[in-house]
Amino acid sequence: MAKASQKSVVPGISFVQELDGISEYRLESNGLRILLSPDTSVPVAGCMITYHVGSRNEATGYTGATHLLEHLLFKGSTNFNKENHKTAWELLEAKGAHVNASTWFDRTNYYAVFPSELLPDAVALEADRMRNAFLTEEDRSGEMPIVRNEFERGENLPAEALDKQVWATAFQAHPYHTSTIGWRSDIEQVSIERLQQFYNDFYWPNNATVTIAGNFDVRETLALVKKEFGVHPKSPMPFPAMYTDEPKQEGQRRTTVHRAGVNMIAIAHKTPEGNHEDIPALLMLSLILSEDKTSRLYKALVDNAKATDASIYCWQLHDPALFEAFVTLAPKTTHEQAEKIVLAEYEKIIQKGVKTAELARIKRMVRTYFATRRDGPYAFLSSLNEDLATGDWTRFVTLPEALQKVTSKDIQRVAKKYLVKDQSTIGWFINTAV
Repeated sequence: MAKASQKSVVPGISFVQELDGISEYRLESNGLRILLSPDTSVPVAGCMITYHVGSRNEATGYTGATHLLEHLLFKGSTNFNKENHKTAWELLEAKGAHVNASTWFDRTNYYAVFPSELLPDAVALEADRMRNAFLTEEDRSGEMPIVRNEFERGENLPAEALDKQVWATAFQAHPYHTSTIGWRSDIEQVSIERLQQFYNDFYWPNNATVTIAGNFDVRETLALVKKEFGVHPKSPMPFPAMYTDEPKQEGQRRTTVHRAGVNMIAIAHKTPEGNHEDIPALLMLSLILSEDKTSRLYKALVDNAKATDASIYCWQLHDPALFEAFVTLAPKTTHEQAEKIVLAEYEKIIQKGVKTAELARIKRMVRTYFATRRDGPYAFLSSLNEDLATGDWTRFVTLPEALQKVTSKDIQRVAKKYLVKDQSTIGWFINTAV
């Protein structure tokens, strides 16, 4: 942890903490959080602003609002728009930058990676659209078909269609019930007034984090952030609270999708929030089961010609989420057979644990993976800000060590605790085009 003497780098900006080369600051006038990670070995920089709002903050009638706003914020703001030829595409992308945005359950990211000299333009653009986005009905009606097309593309992907139904079945009350893109009718019919209200509810400095990585001067960059973002006040009202807890699940749930595609199964179990102490062991369990061709599910399903693919996702979100297995079935494999094989592999770990050699191999793999998270500004920004979305950016630094400390007993313990029938949701995608 860095010394408190670093906190007066720029007047009006407070130093908060430093961990492994990442420094956190706070803009005193409005509460904006700033994360800086300088690296003079590269000729580029990246800027990402994370708004701490996602589909978990939506409700019936405006599901998909965060994602639709993501599109609309590229339509222009007071100082950066088509009329003055200062859109993100003209100002940044035309000069060699990579510009985009993404929406997820707990956050929305807007980012650009660029030659370092473009940093002032990138920061100024993000600051302006934080509070000065146009958000017109003309832009909403023009962008809606594009967003609806994204929805339809997802519906045509068996894995995505099945995943959507599994989450909707596993979560009955919590907003994780609804996928980030939202329901079709909400995408089509949400009013521009409702989107403007959502924007005014959440898009404020004290609900955002600006992260900058790459080649830049720390003092100059802090002064730049203060200049551009300091014009905005903090939110005049408290942010709408998301206070819905998912009720206890009291039995296994099932869902089926009948549609043209490929036969698949999904098996999901409830897991705790991303910052829970059991997450490292659950992550290692997921890797032992499905990370590569030496994993347990690969050997049991793919090597035995029962499936063409088997994957597990241990979701790490702000709130309790899912440990989710997906299996794409081989032509002669039934859904029942694949389901039994997956659950049998779970039971083996519950009863006998994992081998020391298995765990050691995964730990070596994990070290390699985490090293790549600092391969350039974008890899760094996207990884750091996913941890930020869980509520604690420092897990970007602390999680690799926590994973290395996981023992075989830890893995067996969490398997027993979480891979239980009453906390499971099973989905089948049944191909009707046969």
